[in-house]
Parts: sequence; C-alpha cells; structure tokens
Amino acid sequence: MRPLPKRVLVYNPSQALLCRTCRLQSRQLSSAAVAPPPPPPSSGIAPLASRRLLSVSGPDSAKFLQGIITSSVVSKAGVKRSEPFYTGFLNATGRVVNDVFIYPYANNAILGADSAEGGFLIEVDAQQQASLAKYMKRYKLRAKVSLQTLDSDQATVWQAWDGSSSQVSLPATSESRIVFQDPRAPGIGHRIIQFSQKAPEVDADPTSEDSYTIRRYLKGVAEGQDEILPGALPLESNMELMNGIDFHKGCYVGQELTIRTKHRGVVRKRILPCVVYDEHAPMPQALAYEPESLRPGAEAVPPETSIGRVDKKGRSAGKWLKGVGNIGLALCRLEIMTDVVLPGEQSAATYKPEDEFAVSWEDGQRTLKIKAFVPDWVRTGISPSD
Repeated sequence: MRPLPKRVLVYNPSQALLCRTCRLQSRQLSSAAVAPPPPPPSSGIAPLASRRLLSVSGPDSAKFLQGIITSSVVSKAGVKRSEPFYTGFLNATGRVVNDVFIYPYANNAILGADSAEGGFLIEVDAQQQASLAKYMKRYKLRAKVSLQTLDSDQATVWQAWDGSSSQVSLPATSESRIVFQDPRAPGIGHRIIQFSQKAPEVDADPTSEDSYTIRRYLKGVAEGQDEILPGALPLESNMELMNGIDFHKGCYVGQELTIRTKHRGVVRKRILPCVVYDEHAPMPQALAYEPESLRPGAEAVPPETSIGRVDKKGRSAGKWLKGVGNIGLALCRLEIMTDVVLPGEQSAATYKPEDEFAVSWEDGQRTLKIKAFVPDWVRTGISPSD
C-alpha cells in the first residue's frame, strides 16, 4: 500500500466553519468565476472536512440512543451492534434533524482514555455538531451517559472508493481507525474514521471532497443539512432506502409519522439526481458529469428554487437542493418528473417523456432546464412489488 502524498492531505477545518448562509452566498458569488472541479478519479480517497464526530459513552448509552434514532442499536439477537450503521435523528413531528453514521466502539483507548466501557461515535454535518449535541442533551434526563464533541485533531473522516474492476486495498479497523462499507447506495465506497494524525494508507488516488460530492450526486445520495433540508421527511430523503430506518424497532422520537407514512401514505416526492442544462440545449439522455457543458452551472442556482414545467402552468414539480457543474440533487414530484408509478396512483400520474422542466431565479432573469433521473437502487426500493 502506498501512502498518500502530504501535499494533498491537508485537512482544513476552517472550510467547514462558515455558517450555512455564508457558504451559500460565497458559492453564488464565485460560481461564475471559479471553474467547476474535474471529474473524480475512478479510485480515490478524500478527506471530508464537512463532517465531524461526537462521542456518546456510559452504561446507558445504547438504551439512550435506541430511543432517539431511526435505526436499532441492538441486533436481531438482542445484543449491542458492533458494526457501524447509517441512521437519523428526527424531531417530535417526524422531520429530519440530522442524518448520521454511528460507529460502536468497545474500548475508549481510541479516544485516548483509560476506560474500557466503550460507547458510540456519531458522525454528523460539521455545521450541526454543536446543535446535535444540544438536541441530545434534551433527552438525556437521568440517563448515565456522557456526551463529548471531538475536534479535527482527535479524529477525521475520509471516504475511499473504487470504480474499476480491481479492489482498493483498505487498511483494517484497529485502535487508530474504523473502516466500513458505506451502506447508502451500491458502489459509493468505504468510510474511514482516522484517530491518528496520519492519513489512511490506501492504494487509491488522493483527491478532494469535491470528488466525493460529485460521486454522491451521480448516485443520488443526499448528505447533511444543506441537502436534507430542515423539515424534510426521512422517506422523502430516501433514508429507508439507504438502510437508515428500522421499521420493526420500538418507540423513538418521531416514529409515529414515519411508520404512518410507510404503511398508509404514498411518498410522492423523493430526492433524485438531476442534470441541469442550458435552456437552448437538447434534453440530456443520460446522467453524466460534464462540467464544461455549462457555465455558470448548478452552483449558481439558489437552494430551494421551485422547479416548474417549461411553458406550462401548474403545481410545482419539485425543489432544487444543491449542485456542482451540470449535476445536482432536487426534491422531485415523482408523478410529474419521472416515469415511476406509485402504488394506487396510476390515474394521478401526469409525466410525459417530452415534458421539460426548469428553475428560474433573479425574477426570471436566469433560467436553466433540469432533468431528473431515477437510480436503480431507488427504483427497486419504491417499486410496488417491494
């Protein structure tokens, strides 16, 4: 295994410390001047400055988390899970507070402590680290748990992937790192939590977080509160399709609406990958990252811009979330923007292959067309036969 060159392994926490509004304004002001990032390497490893960690430890830590997350902390056999997993925190009305990864650990030596009681690491959007800790403290009550926020010099988050026929050689989980396969979508890669100041030794091309973001968008995977917006429903955010919800566990915060939506409701909106293109260009037939095809690109579109049919009136077809180059994510109405047929909704579908959609902003002075694509893993997960 070859180590990563130091020149590309600079972890810069300051990139993640701007508030959400400032980051959005910065992107919009610089989108016309800054060239979009290049396509990601087929095999790569990237440090994720946008992610931070919290630690939950103590004798009641498993029971405590079990009551406030959408996944189960215990296995079907009734024992504490030992493998990392993806999950979410909801508010009392069943809306997403944070999407997270949880990493069980058995020995506090990984955090530099002598105690062997173990606990859980929670990986969250860096901008939400403090607010998630505050949210969790509201439910702590008399539980014997200890909450701790980790700085970037204590632990860093990485993503490694391989898009070729060969396999990336990954380091094994040890006292200095945790390695596991990201369960959200096929081929998205592996998560690595690194506790030492060294970079993970991975036989892959060192790259930036932009490469990871582009791959996520192409696979239709939303992450963090810039993409899973405040007030989002977990099923609209595809969390159940990304192995983030256990519908058989006991009560947890926000469970009632989530279960009702699953068993009684129809999820008419989903986060999907999209291609944005010039209003005079032909409709794209494939989901591909081609940043030079559009200047300025998806970065210029304000978040939550409404999507509408071109030259037609009617209800909103969706809401733009975030993008880069010519691709991005949007919350799309399935029966309007896609050929997906929802259970019992055949008569309500208004999708036509020739229909085009667009986002307009600055009082209609700027317009881009947009086309949604349904990844295979999403289509399979929401099919009526499921």
